Amino acid sequence: MDVEQGGQRQQIVFLDTPGHEAFTAMRARGAKVTDVAILVVAADDGVQPQTIEAISHARAAKVPIIVAINKVDKLDSQPDRIRQELTEFGLVAEEWGGDTIMVPVSALKGTNLDLLLEMILLVSEVEDLQANPDRPARGTVIEAHLDKARGPVATFLVQNGSLRVGDVFVAGAVLGRVRALIDDRGDRVDVAGPSFAVEVLGLSDVPAAGDEFEVFPDERQARTLADQRLSEQRQLRLQTMGSRRVTLGTLSEKAQEGDLKELNLVLKADVQGSVEAILSSLKQLPQNEVQLRILLSAPGEITENDVSLAAASDAVVLGFNSSLAPGARQAADNLGVDVRDYNIIYKLLEDVQGAMEGLLDPEMVEEHLGQAEVRATFPIGKGMVAGCYVQSGKLQRNCHVRIRRGRDIVHQGILDSLKRMKDDVKEVATGFECGVSLDRFHTWQIGDLIEAYKMVSKRRTLSV
Repeated sequence: MDVEQGGQRQQIVFLDTPGHEAFTAMRARGAKVTDVAILVVAADDGVQPQTIEAISHARAAKVPIIVAINKVDKLDSQPDRIRQELTEFGLVAEEWGGDTIMVPVSALKGTNLDLLLEMILLVSEVEDLQANPDRPARGTVIEAHLDKARGPVATFLVQNGSLRVGDVFVAGAVLGRVRALIDDRGDRVDVAGPSFAVEVLGLSDVPAAGDEFEVFPDERQARTLADQRLSEQRQLRLQTMGSRRVTLGTLSEKAQEGDLKELNLVLKADVQGSVEAILSSLKQLPQNEVQLRILLSAPGEITENDVSLAAASDAVVLGFNSSLAPGARQAADNLGVDVRDYNIIYKLLEDVQGAMEGLLDPEMVEEHLGQAEVRATFPIGKGMVAGCYVQSGKLQRNCHVRIRRGRDIVHQGILDSLKRMKDDVKEVATGFECGVSLDRFHTWQIGDLIEAYKMVSKRRTLSV
């Protein structure tokens, strides 16, 4: 965004980070690469957990904080309540004697947005934020994805120096040569200076969001560094896989605890940041009974190779704001692979948790049927029949019963015989009398209570 101040044209680049709790890493990364943190708090909502988290990220990154109190145009807005709540976290408004700039704004009506921009430029001037445009560029990868037409595409934030078409760079472990630079308006540019966010074409692979990039004058030097970092990443992955490898010992332990259950997933998303956020949220799901195995996680569309991998591993393909490549849908139908696409992270996590719970063996729980009191006993042959009155619920033939005598349980078994007026019946309801006999219990006493119940299968939930 271009802003006129003092007859000079100033440029401000905004990095918007999502407020959902799953995007913690993205908010932390945003705080690290910015010069000024703008904390947006809704005047009708108040300070939320993500607000507190954002304050912590900004302080950890040692960047100044400006608070934008949004939605002040609403009738139920309470800007002073927001100022009061923020004082609990060390942010005291200037008008209250503190040193934190707080600007009441309305994004809907555009109220005080110009004032907010002025405050950003003022803080930048006070903090003496400067960069050298005459040196090779360095900065941070803000986002990256795989475009089916243009190949790997990344958004770079140039933090120092200038990035030019033709420059050789290393972003994380990815080597590249700038083939094209595209600004926020979709126009091609030849140079991107300090604090300029630009889309870069010409990467050999998709870098990770948050990776730092640096321009090198010598391609050989850049290639050597990229190869070294790639080797280190590969070694780290091998060590991680080794630590998770299942051995005979661990299999024995799992066998004693119960069946080892796994849910295999292939995850594709629109951008690297979404992949990162979803993986972080999936790791927080309880996995002591069902293990989640992420076979592949990457930005880009869902391809036939992804479907083939899922088919070979009995996996489910999850897409987040992604599309299917030509032939992928037909391949999924032919191979019987479940491909699901989402645009809301809550729904994706709910479905994965539901699938994990579906793998758990159901548990058997008691379902109360009724209670009866023994009011008379009748010897019949070698056995004994209890004359009962059903106090609540009902008694059913062949249900489970528990005989209570005072506080003690004297017998548990199956209700073998249930009679009404000498006739065998399937059940007796509340308020009726009946005769009860059990094959393995004959020592009835007047006053005994019969608790009737049945065992039902209940779906289990994941336990923390």
